[in-house]
Amino acid sequence: MSDLMILQVAQRGVVTLPKALRDTYRIREGDQLTLLDLGGVFVLSTRKSEIDNLADQIKEVLVDEGESLESMLIALRESRERYEP
Repeated sequence: MSDLMILQVAQRGVVTLPKALRDTYRIREGDQLTLLDLGGVFVLSTRKSEIDNLADQIKEVLVDEGESLESMLIALRESRERYEP
């Protein structure tokens, strides 16, 4: 399978993945894909994004340690002040 594939955007933004690609990665009708926009470079993945789950886990740890949004913002401002010329 070639690394370069040209896709055409159809009506309402529909894009069809080539059959060879769907077969290789076992992508079926109704499957959800994750699209990551890296400044105009699109990364399409069969894996679900873990960003929201990771953010929730970090939040839980910080809250358990007594951190609040306000305390984190204060710490961020203090860190920035140390590095400003």
